[in-house]
This record gives sequence, structure tokens and C-alpha cells, in this order.
Amino acid sequence: MGDKISSRKTSLLLGLFVMSLVLSNALGAKIAEFHVPDFVSKPLNVIFYPLIYIMRAFLASIGGREIPLNFFDTFHVSVGILTVPLMFLITDIVEEVYGMKKVKEFIFVGVSSMVVMIIITTVAVMLPSAERSVDPQSYNAIFKVTIRMSIASICAFVLAQVHDMWSFEFWKSKTRGKHLWLRNNLSTMVSQLIDSTVFMFVAFYKSAPMWDAVFIISLIIPYWIFKILFAILDTPLAYAGVRWVREG
Repeated sequence: MGDKISSRKTSLLLGLFVMSLVLSNALGAKIAEFHVPDFVSKPLNVIFYPLIYIMRAFLASIGGREIPLNFFDTFHVSVGILTVPLMFLITDIVEEVYGMKKVKEFIFVGVSSMVVMIIITTVAVMLPSAERSVDPQSYNAIFKVTIRMSIASICAFVLAQVHDMWSFEFWKSKTRGKHLWLRNNLSTMVSQLIDSTVFMFVAFYKSAPMWDAVFIISLIIPYWIFKILFAILDTPLAYAGVRWVREG
């Protein structure tokens, strides 16, 4: 009975993992604007001040766009960022309980699902629209994916997830299986940076005159700061998830 429950929980995690991957690509085009209440933004600005200051100085040194010191007051971010932390959280939970072999299976299923999704959406966009169909231009604006962005998505996903898997195991070995919070955060923070960097450069570098290396780095850094925040916030969920799976 316990094995059946454990299998169901693993299947649920795999389903959520694939769902998060698909939604991160399907929803990512929308940029949302958030106005954060002072009682939330001010503590975050203080806690993250050293990182924001360093990143601000780095961007200034390369001629990049300036980021404000009151970074968390108002920010613009792709809604796709809502699901990306969930993917890393799930693979960290799975690796903590089952090891690297099971995570490799998750990555394989994720890549396969993404390839199939890209093929099906490409065919769907290419098929002729009937007169009573929805507006073709609106439909294509949502579902049309360029080959370059498809390659960028796959490369970023694979490299980030493989690093996360390797890094998590590395820190688990160094800490002798203790301090889940440490390996969860260290592996995720670096992997999130890899994910954003690879995707942005492969998808957009030199796609237009303004999309040079400095401009892309200026976009990557704010996203990465948000992802660091999400990685810290999901630490209790990592402990809860590991306990939930092991109880099966």
C-alpha cells in the first residue's frame, strides 16, 4: 500500500513539473507590473540591499541599465516566473527522496513534453483557419513560437536542470545529508541564473540592434534577484514536500 501511495505522489509531482514547464513557456510573453506594499517592500529592500548594490555597480561598470536601490517597490516581471521556481522545488524534493536517477527521468519527460508541445503548436498555427474560427492573428500571437526561442527554451531547461541536479547532489555529499535548506537554495539560485542567461542570450542576442550583451545582462539581473527571493521563500515548502513524499 505504501509503495502505491508513494508512486501516486511521484506521479503527481511529475504532472506538476510538466505543467510548470509548459506554462512557463505559454504564459511568459506577458509582463506584469506589481506595486508592493511598503510593509513588504521596505524589509526586502533592506535585506537584499547588498546584492542590489553589487548588481547595480556591476551594471554601471559595463554601461547597463540602472536598477533602483528600492528595487522591490515596483517591478515588472514576466508571469512565466511564477512557475519556474516550482520546477526547481519539485526536482529538489524528488532528488532528496529518490536520488539523481529519478530526477533524470523528470528531465527526460520534461524535454520530451516540450518538444511535442512545440511541434503541435507549430502545426496548429500553420493549419488554415475556418471562417468561424477565432481571429488568426490573435491566435498566432499567442501560440506562434520561433525556432530560435524553441531552441533557447530547451537549452536553458536542460542546462539549468542538469546543473541543479548535480549541484544538489554535490552539496548533499558535502553536508553529509544535512542542511536541506542550504543545498536547496545554493543549487537553485545558480541554476536559475543559468536558466535566465542561456534563454535570454540564445533567444534574443542580436535579434535587434538594441539586444546586445549589455542590454541582455541588464534584463537578466533583475529577474535573477526575483528568483533568489523565490528560492528563499520556497525553503519551507522543500521541507514539507520531502516529508510528505516520505510519509507515503
